[in-house]
Amino acid sequence: MTGPGISTRARVGILVLALLLLGGGATAYTLRAASGRNTATGTAEPGFTLDGGTGELYVRDTASGRVARVDPAAPGGRVAGGPSCDRFHAAGSTALCLQRRPGVPARSYVLVLDGRLREIRRIALPGIPSRARVSASGHMLSWTMFATGDSYARSAFSTRTSILDLRTGYLVKNIEQIPLTLDGRRHHAPDVNYWGVTFAADDNRFYATVSTGGRTHLVEGDMRNWSARALRENVECPSLSPDGTRIAFKKRVSDGPREPWRLYVYELRTGREHPVAERRGIDDQALWTDPETLAYGYGRAVWSVPADGTGAPRRLADGASSPAVPR
Repeated sequence: MTGPGISTRARVGILVLALLLLGGGATAYTLRAASGRNTATGTAEPGFTLDGGTGELYVRDTASGRVARVDPAAPGGRVAGGPSCDRFHAAGSTALCLQRRPGVPARSYVLVLDGRLREIRRIALPGIPSRARVSASGHMLSWTMFATGDSYARSAFSTRTSILDLRTGYLVKNIEQIPLTLDGRRHHAPDVNYWGVTFAADDNRFYATVSTGGRTHLVEGDMRNWSARALRENVECPSLSPDGTRIAFKKRVSDGPREPWRLYVYELRTGREHPVAERRGIDDQALWTDPETLAYGYGRAVWSVPADGTGAPRRLADGASSPAVPR
């Protein structure tokens, strides 16, 4: 006897049983964790595609994290059958899905999807998803990652913006090395940051924000010549209109931390700009849903407003972000 009333054989039996129980629990936990990872990186449900029809609005459903198609006739006003994304955009027959991966330091997946929302390419990158854009043709893709996780409202942050050409497969992981012309001269500085790319219809020109020396600028980039030039100061997150004549953007109107931006529209030919009727601070890259209307995320909802400064904001979808109109 090794203890009061318990034999050595009994103790061994108890130990074996405990190990089996612990092993079973660990196995169940592992299976649940694997299941969670599959859900987080899962593809779209069968039948959920980008072929919803002309003018269909897609959003990221906040509750589930999945891409949804807005449908007033569906329960809850949407059909949430797409992949799980932290940021989403789509155009042509291509979708871009940014997924943050668990763990420290921050890491993410960039998923390139076809028109049926099937994965055709996956890229692992450091950082937190911030912005995503697909050109109208679906050939050019760009995304921005926060390298540190700081928000735009803080004084210091770092971004990494990438561009991918699906026609050639060529990937520029960080466009910071593109030759930049600022104030008529070639600009070199260690604090250069780019974010918020938007593509022109020719799939060669693009517009973006560059930050350097404590100021932000709208830049026009040229992929073929690999160059960029600053056009205008105090422009963030540009979005080019379908006809290529106007740019919707965030303009900093206050140095305070609360709602420092207003949504503006800039005319490329005349250089004139005007605010839209949305007076709240919009921290998003607006989307042109048609030649005269903008959509954007604010306060856990997607809104729209006329681009010409008239009218009033209109709520399109509650509990949603990342609006996209693929076709």
